[in-house]
Amino acid sequence: MNGWIHHLIIAPILVPLVAAALLLFVDERQRVVKAMISLASTLILVAVSLTLLRIESGPSEFDGVYLLGNWAAPFGIVLVLDALSALMLLLTAVLSVAALVFSLARWHAVGAHFHTMFQLLLVGLNGAFLTGDLFNLFVFFEVMLAASYGLLLHGSGPLRVKAGMHYIAVNLAAALLFLIGVSLIYGTAGTLNMADLAARIPDIEPDRRMLMEAGAGVLGIAFLIKAGMWPLCFWLPTAYSAASAPVAGIFAIMSKLGIYIILRLTMLLFGEGPSAGFGADVLLYGGIATLIFGTIGVLASQALGRLAGFSVLVSSGTLLMVLGINDGAISSGALLYLVSSTLTISAFFMLIELVERGQDAGAIVLAVTMEAYGDADEDEPEEGDGVTMPGTMAILGICFAACGILLSGLPPLSGFIAKFAMLSAMMGTGAIGVPPTATVWVLVFLVILSGIAALISMTRAGIRTFWSSLEGTVPRVLVIEIVPVMFLLFLTLALTVQAGPAMQYMDTTIRSLSNPRIYIDAVRKAAPIPDYDGPASTEAGGK
Repeated sequence: MNGWIHHLIIAPILVPLVAAALLLFVDERQRVVKAMISLASTLILVAVSLTLLRIESGPSEFDGVYLLGNWAAPFGIVLVLDALSALMLLLTAVLSVAALVFSLARWHAVGAHFHTMFQLLLVGLNGAFLTGDLFNLFVFFEVMLAASYGLLLHGSGPLRVKAGMHYIAVNLAAALLFLIGVSLIYGTAGTLNMADLAARIPDIEPDRRMLMEAGAGVLGIAFLIKAGMWPLCFWLPTAYSAASAPVAGIFAIMSKLGIYIILRLTMLLFGEGPSAGFGADVLLYGGIATLIFGTIGVLASQALGRLAGFSVLVSSGTLLMVLGINDGAISSGALLYLVSSTLTISAFFMLIELVERGQDAGAIVLAVTMEAYGDADEDEPEEGDGVTMPGTMAILGICFAACGILLSGLPPLSGFIAKFAMLSAMMGTGAIGVPPTATVWVLVFLVILSGIAALISMTRAGIRTFWSSLEGTVPRVLVIEIVPVMFLLFLTLALTVQAGPAMQYMDTTIRSLSNPRIYIDAVRKAAPIPDYDGPASTEAGGK
């Protein structure tokens, strides 16, 4: 990665940051101008992320280290691009385009500074995926949280404000734990650069290592709150279901930020040495508890928003469980599952608003209650001819069915391929042993059970929404609203068709993460650019 291409590493942070600064100088009444600036920023992010992903998937060796201020690590701030961070950058950019386009129909106009907060959220997310330093991870984490507070409250309303207050309190507590954990790690290791920290941990004395692991544990709690591990997840379904549709769509990637950081630090800091496997049991059993809790929530949910919120917990529980297993073959399938589930849940959050426009929620709950108690009117005459489903409802129904197939893991879409890859690795020649142990059978059973629960819940909701005998109005859906949903679902179809190359990329990513020495050497050997004094010095240097 040479020349100007090397500077693309910082572009995912600079582009939304510059856009957010420009948007502050544009009057709120000029909504078209603000929308065009914000949309241009997200489209540039997609192009940059695609370029970075293509570079990382090429034959060149790992050299994606960017020294901010031209100071070498560990004294300067570094940004590190590898296959995993490139994947998360592209996923964030794709979701941001879909959510932003969806918001242009009406949501961006129901409050002030929507586009500015949206761009700052992207700054925090992209910075967290790229940073190679724990303190700067805290900085980007705070930028992301500050923007998410405003976005969650965007549109006002008592339910949104109530959920927002809970969300802010919980995440402020997580930020405090983050700072405490970082302080303990710095006090024992003397550095916060991830690569330098990974190199120093094996040499830390046993008594100080215990304090360092305590700091890592406190730090891990902060990320597990964001990932939604049980019992730290009570806030998530309510907050996500209360957010506006485009905000919930982009929030789908925020829980995966916690998963990303845990995966990064677990493989880099505790992949080998005296502290190898630190926290693995917590992740395994915490993931199992989260998966069970999310499955129960999915079955119990009557509102579609709550169903989507608990689906986030099912996804997080599955991924945390796999991180606790720490097997390469299973982790490759889990990365594909991460991408597929994030795209699906984001599309589902936006689809929910379109579906619920033509419904009277009170009438639906009343009808379900009457049917349960046998009070439904059975003597109502039936019409002889069938009723033609309007085109809008047909499109919404197809999208709803696709979300149900993806969430439940039915063939042939990417949700099935990802779960099949994980389950086949669990039952095959992974590190957890052959023949499968009792723990493996429990994990397989829970993954299958969570899919069955999603199928039951989505089928029940689909029948109530699209086949109900109650007469409802056909929702007025704009093209600009349904296209982002269809776009995200199309990406899951593309992921299905290109499952072979996708799994190959995931395998390569996991192999590179399993060898932390590649990351450590790349960061520690990155040299500052020599001082440039003009053409004369260049010629002299050439001689």
